[in-house]
Amino acid sequence: MAGEPFYPPDLRYHPEHDWVRLEGELATFGVTWYAQDSLGEIVFFDPPAVGTTVTKDAPYAELESVKAVSDVIAPLSGEVVEVNAALADAPDRINASPYDEGWLVRVRIADPSEAEALLDVDAYKELLP
Repeated sequence: MAGEPFYPPDLRYHPEHDWVRLEGELATFGVTWYAQDSLGEIVFFDPPAVGTTVTKDAPYAELESVKAVSDVIAPLSGEVVEVNAALADAPDRINASPYDEGWLVRVRIADPSEAEALLDVDAYKELLP
């Protein structure tokens, strides 16, 4: 899949292999390099609708790969304000560019203090096999 393992140091990580880019009250969610590599070729992204409320630690979307269908876990709670529409026609962007073109949703976060429980890059890497 997408080259060598890479985990941007400016992101926060959830133990279920999701990343968060915090920008004030908005957060961009995606899956990590490890997640997309484990899934294999991603062939379909089933996103939540804009306006959907997502809950930290609960599934909010599905990724379908050639191997399996997997839930995507919300790293923070809030309201979905944008879905990456480009993934409808090109879900493989998640494999090719998990942190840039392959982001999944943008969320207006409900409780900024939830971010304190997220992992920094070093703590996340320690969880990896």
